[in-house]
Amino acid sequence: MLAFEVQARSGGARAGRLTTPHGVVETPVFMPVGTAGAVKAILQRDLRELGASIVLANTYHMMLRPGDALVAERGGLHGFTGWNAPFLTDSGGYQVFSLAALRQISEEGVRFQSHLDGSAHLLSPERSIEIQTNLGADVIMAFDECPPSTAPREAVAAATERTTRWAERSRAAHRRGDQWLFGIVQGGLDRELRERSARQLLALDFPGYAIGGLAVGEQKPDRERVLDFTTPLLPEARPRYLMGVGTPEDILEAVARGVDMFDCVLPTRNARNGQLFTRRGRVSVRNARFRSSPLPPDPECTCYTCRTTSLAYLRHLHMTGEIVAATLLTIHNLAYYLDTLRGIRQSILLGRFEEFRQETLRALAAPLAGLAFALAFPVIGLAVMAWMAMRPVVKRAMPIARFARNVGLFLAAPFIGLAYALAFPFVGIGMLAWKGVRAAVRR
Repeated sequence: MLAFEVQARSGGARAGRLTTPHGVVETPVFMPVGTAGAVKAILQRDLRELGASIVLANTYHMMLRPGDALVAERGGLHGFTGWNAPFLTDSGGYQVFSLAALRQISEEGVRFQSHLDGSAHLLSPERSIEIQTNLGADVIMAFDECPPSTAPREAVAAATERTTRWAERSRAAHRRGDQWLFGIVQGGLDRELRERSARQLLALDFPGYAIGGLAVGEQKPDRERVLDFTTPLLPEARPRYLMGVGTPEDILEAVARGVDMFDCVLPTRNARNGQLFTRRGRVSVRNARFRSSPLPPDPECTCYTCRTTSLAYLRHLHMTGEIVAATLLTIHNLAYYLDTLRGIRQSILLGRFEEFRQETLRALAAPLAGLAFALAFPVIGLAVMAWMAMRPVVKRAMPIARFARNVGLFLAAPFIGLAYALAFPFVGIGMLAWKGVRAAVRR
């Protein structure tokens, strides 16, 4: 059984329920990326404990290795991997189009060379649907062309029209009744092209719609502008999926505009590179100031990593190249993303999403604001002290003793500024933490 219902709204944000043959997905939802049928550096046991309800797998990579026919023989992705919750597969289009030097586009499809062994392949709408049918995901995607954000309008327009024609062929090739096939709206940053793409795809009556062609190099204001005029074009009663996005801030902004589903490699990729997402912003365990820190990555987090390890230990593991470092960091980052999405959903059900969004954005921005003040304060301090010291000289009316005092202040200014610079971020974080506790108590 496949179904979707919107359960609550708060402003433009929606809380929904997507029912699939392998379980229910509550939206808004973040889908961890399992490119080759597994989320990197983490066990399925951990994904279940974290509350992941759906995982994304990649058509291009599964086609090349181990091959979609083998996966079909082993019972599809669910039987092959042992993950008994929902799967979503992308069409493979983004990956083949990223192989700019190894592919050729025609109306038939895309001919490309494997990045693994150089073997030749054709990925067409029909072949993409065949692969995804064999993989057996609960939600699959129509084959599309994803041009880069820097492409000229003529190229974007041609790709958008081809995406529509390929969507028609994908629709015609799809036969399984236990899968939902989503259409993908393209059009780059151009409003007219986005509207045309949405109108043409709505005529094909897909059960869900994705917004593609974003998070491919465009600026954040441009992405939000596209969402402002694209999301309202999509049917209210059907799920909306923003492909490849993104940071916690990006997800909050997209939810505010009515998007339901998200995927991104950031939490897992950044974890393997030593970066943590926390409620007070991003933290790099490579930073030397964590060398002896007894604190957990995020004192407010209840994941296994934060319950059992310190920043000092995580830094040690990462710097020495221990494999378990990637696992511990990935557990925390996915816990943060999934907890954030649960918080978003709960705030929508309570009718207070905008308040939640503003509180979360302020908390994430606090370290950056502190850093800006920290960098600016010494400069301001130097300028003020220099002015205080030299003003009497300019006026030619200052005794020697006063001049000496002001020169002393001038020389001390960098140290005073540095003291404020070091203290300010902690003062700011402390104030935000106090506000958060006060708000929690009031609720």
